[in-house]
Amino acid sequence: MMERSEEQKQTIAPDYPEVSQQTLLLAKYLVETEYQDLPSHVIEGMKALTLDWLGSALAGKEFYPSDLFRQYAAMMGPAHGPSTIFNSKEISSNELKEGSSPYFAALVNGACGHLLEQDDLHNSSVFHPATVVFPALLAASEDLNASGEAFLLAATMGYEAGIRIGEFLGRSHYRVFHTTSTVGSISAAIAVGKLMNFNLEEMLNLIGNAATQSAGIWAFLEDAADSKQLHTAKANANGLLAAYLTKMGLKGAKNSLEGVQGLAAGMSEESNPSALSDRLGVRWAAIETSFKYHASCRHTHPAGDALLQLLNDEGLSYHDIVKVEAFVHQAAIDVLGAVIEPQSIHQAKFSMGSVLGLLAVHGRAGLFEFDQYSLTDRDVIAFRQKVSMVLDPEIDAAYPKEWRGKVEVETKEGRRYQSMLRYPKGDPENPLTQLELEEKFQRLLHFSGDQHLLAQSEALIAMIWKLETLETMKSLTKLIDPCNDL
Repeated sequence: MMERSEEQKQTIAPDYPEVSQQTLLLAKYLVETEYQDLPSHVIEGMKALTLDWLGSALAGKEFYPSDLFRQYAAMMGPAHGPSTIFNSKEISSNELKEGSSPYFAALVNGACGHLLEQDDLHNSSVFHPATVVFPALLAASEDLNASGEAFLLAATMGYEAGIRIGEFLGRSHYRVFHTTSTVGSISAAIAVGKLMNFNLEEMLNLIGNAATQSAGIWAFLEDAADSKQLHTAKANANGLLAAYLTKMGLKGAKNSLEGVQGLAAGMSEESNPSALSDRLGVRWAAIETSFKYHASCRHTHPAGDALLQLLNDEGLSYHDIVKVEAFVHQAAIDVLGAVIEPQSIHQAKFSMGSVLGLLAVHGRAGLFEFDQYSLTDRDVIAFRQKVSMVLDPEIDAAYPKEWRGKVEVETKEGRRYQSMLRYPKGDPENPLTQLELEEKFQRLLHFSGDQHLLAQSEALIAMIWKLETLETMKSLTKLIDPCNDL
């Protein structure tokens, strides 16, 4: 990414009286922030988030419906191109081995990263940033031959903007709309626009061109549909489309967030415009993001960790328990309540009873446990049927800033035990260590079964921890797919 001269900086901030103030402040910040403005701990945090997403996406590429997105790209996309599609280990021919366009690489890799429920989450925005920032950005970085520094800066801006837009739309938006999908189109676009060195005019057009594509509803939970992967795939593709067309001159609605016919007007009952510019340059929202320890919907994690804490503290076994109440915030009921008897492994990840059952019976709710036990283990199924969710006013009031966990169990002897925790494992206040992040990455690659990636795992980890030194992001994708050397 080219640095701007002082003269350029002075010419990118004309007055835009038609644009609401908070949107304008956010757009100016996105345009003016440079790599040297990023504190070292933010840079290190972004590298950790990159590693976490990459492991999730490389593992997710092996499982349905990722194959459908690859088939679609093979049918509709170009025969070759500058950007790497994460291929299944089962592909032995040259199918998709010569790369694709940035658009189709972002689409396919965007579907892979959200599939296994191991990608990150930002609490107060209820938004999964990685899965809608990194696929689009990596695809564009290969096309534009961007450096590691440019990648990290653009990713940070995608996170900072997306998180604030999620907070701006608020809880009422999340009841019907999947924020990762709706805000994801804008977040992906901003990351790519930053990589392209957009000025203020272009950034405002970009936000409008992305916001008008925002979509994604929660209805898929009711019948175990595959829409969640379509959400993240399309958000990444939308972001690429918006950025490249904006660069070509396509104008977007400049007041698309706060306007009377903007995003909040149609998708929120309680939007908070001040969130858009909240402590820009002082509060680094990106590193507030939580890492997932369990391979399930994040709404299950607080109660899951509270149950593990209770079983350990009281020396109880799942055999001892006849009833479990998980005290939760309303959004947990909205998202998880639709799953009564899970019909697929992915749906089991949205079942509070299934997650608590795996933790109680097997001590873990990881990828292997879901694959082997979530639908067939009789003890897990029996435990699932003992679990109910109860709306807790105190926990609900703290949400979404804090995702607190609280459970109460009743034993066969009629005794009751309760456990509560404030921060689930993986929150910034209860973080994963670097070693735990690296071990998670290795577990994800092992679960994928891709022997090439397993052989490259240490090299991938080492490269990501020195990402800012890379002259080109193609050095990273070359390790992933040595066949794509365009």
